[in-house]
Amino acid sequence: MRQRSSYWQLLPYIRPQAVTITKALICTLVFVGFWPLLASLAGVISTAVGNGDVTRSAQLIGLTALIFLLQKLAQYGQDLLMAKVALDIAYEVRTDLYGHLQSLSIDYFETARTGDLSYRLTEDIDRVGEVVNKVFHQFLPSVLQLIAVFFYVVYLNWQLTLALLLVAPLIAFLISWFGEQVQTLSRRSQNRISDLSSMLTEVFSGIRLVKAFAAEEYMLNKFRREAKQNRQARYEAERLKAIQFPIVGFLEALAVLLLFLLGGWQIAQGNLTASEFISYGAGVLMLIDPISITTTNYNEFKQGEASVARVFELMLIEPGVKEQAAVAILPSVKGQIEYRNVFFAYPQSRDWVLSELNFTVKPGEMVALVGTSGAGKSSLVNLLPRFYDPQKGEILIDGFDIGEVTLHSLRRQIGIVPQETILFSGTIAENIAFGQPETGLDAIQEAAKIANAHQFISQLSQGYYTYVGERGVNLSGGQRQRIAIARAVLLDPKILILDEATSALDSESEALVQQALDRLLAQRTVLIIAHRLATVRGADRIFVLEQGEIIEVGTHAQLAAQNSRYAQFYAQQFQ
Repeated sequence: MRQRSSYWQLLPYIRPQAVTITKALICTLVFVGFWPLLASLAGVISTAVGNGDVTRSAQLIGLTALIFLLQKLAQYGQDLLMAKVALDIAYEVRTDLYGHLQSLSIDYFETARTGDLSYRLTEDIDRVGEVVNKVFHQFLPSVLQLIAVFFYVVYLNWQLTLALLLVAPLIAFLISWFGEQVQTLSRRSQNRISDLSSMLTEVFSGIRLVKAFAAEEYMLNKFRREAKQNRQARYEAERLKAIQFPIVGFLEALAVLLLFLLGGWQIAQGNLTASEFISYGAGVLMLIDPISITTTNYNEFKQGEASVARVFELMLIEPGVKEQAAVAILPSVKGQIEYRNVFFAYPQSRDWVLSELNFTVKPGEMVALVGTSGAGKSSLVNLLPRFYDPQKGEILIDGFDIGEVTLHSLRRQIGIVPQETILFSGTIAENIAFGQPETGLDAIQEAAKIANAHQFISQLSQGYYTYVGERGVNLSGGQRQRIAIARAVLLDPKILILDEATSALDSESEALVQQALDRLLAQRTVLIIAHRLATVRGADRIFVLEQGEIIEVGTHAQLAAQNSRYAQFYAQQFQ
């Protein structure tokens, strides 16, 4: 059974454009409807010119010019309206796809290639818009022109038309066969381009590492291999199209030659006049251009079908973390956290990362998570804002099951200060007020003062309106971290997660950041992931994790005084 075309998936986006498409089709019908009349006028004008009737010739030429003008105005309306339709559809598909990607869970983005996603959101969707435009701008007018002119030439001389139709099935078969092959090769080519785009994204984001290891030549050779594979895939598609056009063009030429042969025979038999043959020839010439356009468009439609399939593949991906059908909004919380018999394993893994976690964190309490790499610290805190969902057990905030509240209301009450600060292109003010665009400058400045960031921001050339480059590379690590703290201050969450927020800083920056953190932590429930034990001495309690289980709980003084796993960590760092 033949697979249904991917273009059917565009119907929900085409339906809202029905009025504009109808207006465009009216313009198209006017444009196409004039072709038989122009073909007929060609024969009449040739007769008038042949008879030396200058007045009649001038009148007919003036009428023809007027018809051409009206036809081109209709073509302008068709082109303008369909450009709007194509751009609107591309916009809706792009925003829907972006929104869908935003709804996907963290686990998807941990394995997805960002370059491939960017390519699908840009190049693939642009191609979809181009195809929609060409369907109504070129393909449909050409098909209608073929139909209108075909019936006209049948009317003029059905015997000549029947002879031409002997070649038509072969041309149609070749166009279809070549189109299927082009679609396959186009899909392969687009996958290669996505690979190349993904590689470029990785290289440019890790350019410091490339230069640090003097690996420019290595990465250049790798790029050459990817680019060569892309070139080869593109070349195969272009080679196939290059073969197609001479073959189809040769058959079209044979049809024209056959027309002249049979036309001459019909004139000799007295069944056709010279002026009728000129009109018939003009009609046939009007068939050649739309046949060529239709052939070209068919190939492009097959290429575009590969893009449509790649776009809607992403639409079909289901988020790993979903909201239930009827969920409540989490009210303003005090900050009590409770894990009840929680088990968790990452997708595609059979091993438990967290096993039978049971603990409660009181409002305003600071809990430090300590353990070796891979012990489960990050996994534990990632469950709280529902970046992942546990396979077993429940997590509650102030008695509310977090699986039964909206993600937005949950995450708005949890602040995160990561080890690696993420800043986006834009101003410093925009980065502090990230996700809260309605915030005024006074509130932003107050948050920056609490985060020990106001002084260095004020010394910048544009102050809070200083543009931050991609990933904030024009700021120091300490400055980026203080902006991240200011962002958390402005959110004013009751629950705060710190992922070793000072581990990558020098001593001076660490002191400033630590002062800011001390202000931020006041009267909040805090979970701290710590690798350096000096940062957790002030914690109310310390959880020691090993192989996904909490094996020890206590204060620094309690655990350090025992022959505990924590005491061993402490001794290793401060020996």
